[in-house]
Amino acid sequence: MAPESFALFLFAALVIALVPGPGIFYVMGRTLADGRQAGIASTLGTAFGGCAHIFAGALGVSAIILASAQLFTALKLIGAFYLVWLGVRTFRQAGRQLPRLSARIGAKRAFREGVLVESLNPKTAAFFLALIPQFLDATDPHAARHFVALGLVSVTLNTLADVIVVAVAARLRASITRWSGLVLRMQQGSGLLMAGLGASLAVARRPAST
Repeated sequence: MAPESFALFLFAALVIALVPGPGIFYVMGRTLADGRQAGIASTLGTAFGGCAHIFAGALGVSAIILASAQLFTALKLIGAFYLVWLGVRTFRQAGRQLPRLSARIGAKRAFREGVLVESLNPKTAAFFLALIPQFLDATDPHAARHFVALGLVSVTLNTLADVIVVAVAARLRASITRWSGLVLRMQQGSGLLMAGLGASLAVARRPAST
């Protein structure tokens, strides 16, 4: 991958990592309810859950490339527009899914629940299939391997974001209202960035007519 393309991917993955979704809300709520240790355990769980989507997505993309280069191009275009829709939806729904305190549980259960929250979230799978193929080439014989590599980069950024959430949430356990305002602004800003990114990819990746 060209350096400029990889830089664009890192920017896109960073934007996505900052968008509060089911995984980050679980980590946040778990930390607020049960403390830092449970928050870290849940973060590791969501990371494992994300990896499951990566390997499943790599197999799916490989099958699509083998079936048809045109079909793969269509997947990339559909994925770009999906990012636009996801960005608009994120902005409109900002603040509606703030974390709630729940019963205290142990670190082992927090880890298991984190795995389930992320691995059973169809939006995570849809996201990987929407974003990563934008940076792959249908003629690349190692596309599946590159899909996994980029996916792991994305999961790493997501995990780092979750660790930051745990650190901040642990400090704000007694004042969740202050935290909710920050989450609202993060959602709105990330939604706008995501929609703009998807629009630019839709234009840049549209196949030229012959």
